[in-house]
Amino acid sequence: MAQIQLHFAFARSQFLSRCISPLRFPISSKNAAWFRFHRPFSTGVPHISTIATPEKPYYITTPIFYVNAAPHVGHLYTLVLTDVIKRWQQLLGNHAIMATGTDEHGMKIQQAAHTAKQHPKDFCDAAAENLALEANISNDHFIRTTDPIHYDAVQYAWHMLNAAGYIYTAKHEGWYSVSDETFFPESSVEPRIDPQTGRKDMYSIETGKVVEFTSESNYHFRLSAFQDRLISLYQEENPSFVLPSVRHQYILSQLTSQPLADLSISRPRERLTWGIPVPHDADHTIYVWLDALINYLTVAGYPFTPGLEHANGWPADVHVIGKDILRFHCIYWPAFLMALELPLPKNIVTHAHWTMNKRKMSKSVGNVVNPSFALSRFGVDTLRYYLVHDGGMVDDGDYANEMVIERYSKHLQGQLGNLLSRVSSKKFSGTTLTILGNEQQGDWVFDSLDLAQLSHLNAASEKSTRCMSSEQYDVCNALKEIMSIIFETNKYITHTAPWKLASSSKAIAAEGGDTRAVENNIHKVIYLCAEGLRIAGIMLQPFMPTKAAELLDGLGVQHQRRGIQWTRVGVDAEYGRSLKVFGKGGLFPPLESYE
Repeated sequence: MAQIQLHFAFARSQFLSRCISPLRFPISSKNAAWFRFHRPFSTGVPHISTIATPEKPYYITTPIFYVNAAPHVGHLYTLVLTDVIKRWQQLLGNHAIMATGTDEHGMKIQQAAHTAKQHPKDFCDAAAENLALEANISNDHFIRTTDPIHYDAVQYAWHMLNAAGYIYTAKHEGWYSVSDETFFPESSVEPRIDPQTGRKDMYSIETGKVVEFTSESNYHFRLSAFQDRLISLYQEENPSFVLPSVRHQYILSQLTSQPLADLSISRPRERLTWGIPVPHDADHTIYVWLDALINYLTVAGYPFTPGLEHANGWPADVHVIGKDILRFHCIYWPAFLMALELPLPKNIVTHAHWTMNKRKMSKSVGNVVNPSFALSRFGVDTLRYYLVHDGGMVDDGDYANEMVIERYSKHLQGQLGNLLSRVSSKKFSGTTLTILGNEQQGDWVFDSLDLAQLSHLNAASEKSTRCMSSEQYDVCNALKEIMSIIFETNKYITHTAPWKLASSSKAIAAEGGDTRAVENNIHKVIYLCAEGLRIAGIMLQPFMPTKAAELLDGLGVQHQRRGIQWTRVGVDAEYGRSLKVFGKGGLFPPLESYE
């Protein structure tokens, strides 16, 4: 059987090398009909295998980022949000995979390489910095659209679309934005004067980017054929397809307010050489967005081996994107997938942008944040925390270095770090044991403060889990719910003042009195505070992987007890002996940059 499978894999690779290479398999009307009804990799073809169909992993993606310019804080925000969702799934015990990468084709890459006096491939090789590595992103795949396997997948998808009758040639006229890599209709552009240069140009109303009028003969995709199906998707099949809901409604309004125009999906080779050629016409280059969107399929193993269509995660559970690329992901992409007869992603999670001083970030204005420098300056987990806490899913976040410092000093150092120091104080334990009371709970009497603390710990855990569910994917509010555990626990320990109880116990002991009641009360308070730290620490792992691990080590929480099922009060009676000794400054020492 292994030989049969090996032979199939070899035959598949031979087929791809023949039918996908340029000019080797021109699709005429005659062989297009054959291709349409003899799809060798469709799910309807019998497949011999002794291997059980593997369970589909949870699959989440970022968009792939252009390499024509240095990455900005918006790229980092997308990466962090996606990484948090992926790690949360792992917290739930699910096998989850994450993909990110770089979009290396298109006119603006070609122009940037020309300006740099480099071949486009050399330019891409030099520019493809891995910001994901710097930010401790746990991606399993890093795809580049210049990868040979992606080249094959894109050309195969083109053949499928063409064979199904969704591609035709026509003259195309319109306003093209190199920056957005897309055409805009007359109704979507307007004249503006650049305040920096005084030059008058036409601009996209939607994106604010310069457009130029272009007339050329291109291949087109019959996008108009999918308008009704797209409306049905948004109204009936998946009413939470795009999150937050305000953007789902926005796309639905776009689909119902005007007819969809067919989409130009190629550029003449004489204008755009840097890209994947149309398989049966070397004079044309495949539209960069069709090329780029296919990356999500490439990572998942497209063209799929029969019986293993879901083995690498397809359909995607979530695409995480910025609000500036809604149309491409929420209209074009599902239409392409419908045409390919492939299942759609379950959700598209969209987020807002970052401004500075309430102005859009721009190099010309000088208010651009270098994410690599910020990570180095403030620390990876600090910046991850700040971006998620202050960033927006609906409304734009306003970036300020001062706020990064404030979140660190007030939230992380002043609340989380300080609470750990209080709970770990030798005033209460006198040993390396951090947590007291795991074996003495039967002797405790809970007053109203204790009951309120217990209630908040369990309620905040449940609220955070709801925020991270597939119905919401509200990452920012999930973090705030988790941190509310720390804030409320600090209030609790301030009101109960175990240090005063410790002083009282010493005074009673000095007079030869019975200290058991006071000691029990101390144990109860410290335990309930430690539970707040433990529960919050478990749920903070996706947000601040390194610091959360150090926190749990400090509490002595065993590694096998750090899943979401351990986020209820009282479920772990075995932690307490610290696995880590903190240096001067504790879990969150002062920021060196500002000492």
